[in-house]
Formats: sequence, structure tokens, C-alpha cells
Amino acid sequence: MVKSPDIQPITASAAFILGEICRDKNDAILPLVRLLLHHQKLVPFVTTIAQLDLNDNQEANTIFRGNSLATRCMDETMKIVGNHYLKVTLKNVIDEICESPKPCEIDPNRLREGDNIDNHKENLRHYVDKVFSCIVKSSMSCPTMMCDLFSSLRHMAVRHFPNDRHVQYSAVSSFVFLRFFAVAVVSPHIFHLRSHHPDTQTSRVLTLISKTIQTLGSVGSLSKNKTSSFKEPFMCDFYKMFEEETYTADVKKFLEEISSTESKEPSGMSESVILKEGEMYKRAQGRARMVKKSFNKRWFSLTSREFTYHKHKDKEPVFRIPIKSILAVEKLDESAFSKNNMFQVIYGDKPLYIHASNCVEANEWIEVLSRVSRRNHRRLSKYHPSAFINGTWLCCKASSESTEGCSPCTVGAPADVALDIDGDRECEKIYSLFSTNMSKLQTMEETCASMAVYQGPQEHSDCHFTIEDSVETFKSLQQIKAIVERLNEPHEKHKKGSTSAKYGSQENPIVGKGS
Repeated sequence: MVKSPDIQPITASAAFILGEICRDKNDAILPLVRLLLHHQKLVPFVTTIAQLDLNDNQEANTIFRGNSLATRCMDETMKIVGNHYLKVTLKNVIDEICESPKPCEIDPNRLREGDNIDNHKENLRHYVDKVFSCIVKSSMSCPTMMCDLFSSLRHMAVRHFPNDRHVQYSAVSSFVFLRFFAVAVVSPHIFHLRSHHPDTQTSRVLTLISKTIQTLGSVGSLSKNKTSSFKEPFMCDFYKMFEEETYTADVKKFLEEISSTESKEPSGMSESVILKEGEMYKRAQGRARMVKKSFNKRWFSLTSREFTYHKHKDKEPVFRIPIKSILAVEKLDESAFSKNNMFQVIYGDKPLYIHASNCVEANEWIEVLSRVSRRNHRRLSKYHPSAFINGTWLCCKASSESTEGCSPCTVGAPADVALDIDGDRECEKIYSLFSTNMSKLQTMEETCASMAVYQGPQEHSDCHFTIEDSVETFKSLQQIKAIVERLNEPHEKHKKGSTSAKYGSQENPIVGKGS
């Protein structure tokens, strides 16, 4: 099973075959995802089977909207890996809504006498804005596993639809908004955000919030009116209260942050999104070590690709740091240059020292720079909290500028929550599924044999299998059957040794400690 991501084509792998033979795909997906997670093989497997979806998809606006093996595996992965992420992002606001829900009904046919629809719209908008804000500010909490998957899906989508400049976002929003956050909002009990199913009134409020969040989070062709995604006229009217361009910009920034990667981007990913801009002071980067260098006012800009500064806002950058080159972003001790609100961007053998106008601005820059660089593989674990001046690090008094940092980095990638997965238990479930469906394995094997002889249309009775390479699939089926049959022997032996006699009878007596 764990070799499945390496099998070519992926449809000939044991993991894919398991999904083919199970009548209820969920029976296969639950143990499959957990087993591959346990062995750190899930990302390559989901990436490969997602490519199958793309190969069958000719319309960018419907990307990853189906109910395939790939999308179901993603759904289950987000439930397992993203459970803690959901709690830290949405639990407080969901609790607030559920414990004292304000009236939010905006359907004229559901309003009661005396209801003020304008007040209801304001209440609903307040909740939507609150939930939306929690989501788009949560990228630092997104688990690395989910970020890796989103990054892979995004790059695959761009390669498949090179002429659609929005598909890099819709490929990710299809999962994180439509299949993760929106579902958690409407059914918080399923994701353990609430202990019980909400009452009817609260459930209605959550449904209206979820519908709006889905539409705000969708980044498709911006030439189309998003109100067309609503079936109800009252939802179209409500959605017009939102300034779509503002929300779309926030969504793009969020999607950039959770799917950024160090790998080379496909040529179709030409759009560079501005994440933050502003005026700050940077310390001159001359090579003279004996001089306390001056601070110059510069215009700083952070995009999804690079961190730059310019002499003036509309001028070309005079200095660039690629996002993938950032090794750490940390605060700088006031003692370094007798200035507060300073931070450093470490990008190579030396840092860039920056002075912000206030502590809020400094913290915002540190946070957003850390978000986009948190998955860089070469990030530092230690740094120098002060500067190297006159041949000495002021913090640790080391005399070599290349000396390793003396303090642990405080801003890094969030620790992934440990997953309690019993690999043996999941293997036992998978064995049971294969054992139960041996007849389908046999039918699939016969289909492969007939395909190898006769290349025309195949008749599979009631079974429809995806078989790209009959020879490789046949090999995998033979291996699966041989292993299942070998495992059947000890199971059958155990069954014969057990008894169905009532406990306490002569055939199955009660054995005490003194016996």
C-alpha cells in the first residue's frame, strides 16, 4: 500500500485498486488516508490521483468540484490534519454565534410579523465579516501537510490551464473554502467545534453565513458576477452589500500564504500579488564594519514572490530578496542601534535591519513575512537578537560574523499536531476490505487478461474499473490476492480454534485464578 505513490500508472497501484472495488468509497478512504499519513506518503499519492481529475476536466471553473477518489481523500485529510486548525480559527466565533444568535433571517418568505429585515442583514453581515476575517488571518495556523497539498494542487492546475490566470486560486479555494471552512461553519458538530447539532434557528444562521463565505472565498473568472452562484434572489441582494474587490484581494493573499512554495513556479503563475506595502527605514548595507551606518527612508513592498525596497513608491526596486531566500524574520534588540520597533530579515550571510514607525507596524511586517517564508526548508533555528558592530556580536560577544545564532528563533512554522494513528489497525481494515471483495479482484484480473488479448470494447458486467495499463494492474492484483490469501491462513486457523459454545458451559468453562 505504501508503495502506491511510486507505481506507474497510479491506477495500477494497490491504493487506487482498493478505491475501485469498494462499493462505498468511504470504507476505503478512511483507512487508506490514515495509513498513508502514518507513513508520510499521502501528499505524493493525492497529487498523482488529482492529476487524473484534471485530465478529465476541460473547464477551469469546475476544477476539483466532483466527488472523486482525490477529492474524498482531500476531504478526509483536512478533517484529520486540520481539526486543530479549525478549532483555533473558528471555535470562538462559532461559540459566540451558537450561544446567543442574533436574528439573521433575510428570506422574505420566512420573516415573521414585526421583523426588521434591514437589522437582520446587518446582523448577518457582522457574523460573515467576523468569520471571514478569522479565516483570512489564519494562514500561520494552517498545518504544513495541508499547505503541501494546496501547493501541489495549485501548480498542477496552472500547468493544466495555462491561460486561466485565476485557476491557481480556484484550485485551492475549491478545497479550503468550499469543502473545509464552509462545511465546518454549517455543521460545527461534525468537526468537533460544538458538542451537539445546533438548534433550528442557529442552524439557519450558520447556513446563511456558510453560503456567503463560499461565494466570498471563490476566486474564479472575475468577469462573471458572483451573485449568479446563489439560487435565491434574497441572497443575491444581500451579497451586493459586500465590496467584492476588497474581499477578493484578501482571499488571494490568504491563498498565496497557504500554498506558497520554494519550488520553481510554472510560467502560467505570472500574477504576483502584493501582500503588504509601506514606508520604513532600512540600515545602509555597506561593507565597512567600523562605522554605525545611517538609516534611509525607503518604500518597502512584499509580494507573493519577493520582498523589495525602492527609493520611491513608483520607482523600480533597488534591492530584492526572493521569498525562498528568507531564512528568518525576528525582532531586533533596541540596544543594537538605540532604536525601538526594529526587526531583521535574515536572507543569506547577513540580515537586513529595518526600522518601523511603531510597534504595530513592525509586528504586522514580521507576521506577514513569516507567513510567506515559513515553509522554506533552510529556515534558521537560531539567530542573533542584536547586531554585529565593530567586530563583535552585541548579544553574545562572539567575534566571528558567521557564528551561529545565540537565541532560538521565535517566529517559525507552527508545529503540526501529532496524529494518533495505529498503522497496524488501518492495515487490518484494508486487509478486511480486500478479503471481502475478492470476487471483484478476480473480475478485475479477468478484465486485465482479456484487455491484454483483445483491445476492443470491454464488457465488465456490473463492474466498471479504471484500467490504464492492463499488464501493470494485473501484476498488482496478483500481489494483492497472494498477500490476502497468505493472511487468510492465520485468520482461518484462529476461527477454527475458537468456539461458539456459551461461556460457562462444559465446552467453554469458566477458568478461575486458582485453576
